[in-house]
Amino acid sequence: MALKKRNKISAEFSMSSLTDIIFLLLIFFMLTSTLVSQNALNLKLPSSSSKAVAPQSIAVSIEKQGRFYYNGKRMNLSEVESNLRNAVRSTQSNRDKITISIVSERGTPIEYVVQVMDMANRLKVQAILATEPVK
Repeated sequence: MALKKRNKISAEFSMSSLTDIIFLLLIFFMLTSTLVSQNALNLKLPSSSSKAVAPQSIAVSIEKQGRFYYNGKRMNLSEVESNLRNAVRSTQSNRDKITISIVSERGTPIEYVVQVMDMANRLKVQAILATEPVK
């Protein structure tokens, strides 16, 4: 008489070790995220060796002192934004073809550049930071 031995393989596994690992990872990332300094970036305005030329439809220039120029005309930031809105409205069908070229003087505080980039983001228009060729 041949008795068959039944071996059942259990398809279960313990989740307790997996939850411990996830809990430790959570604690690690929570602790390390508080140690990251918010003002750790020391940004300098870029220079590039690239020769690529982007299509330019609108130029916004920024001086060190915070003076803004829209296509060569001096304006304050709110006037630049209203002119950009008007330009976007007038070319509503070709919104993806509008490009804002941001030309900033060396040593310009980054806040001024970010204000113009934020403006372009709100209007859903592409913004390009113009760079100076490397000598």
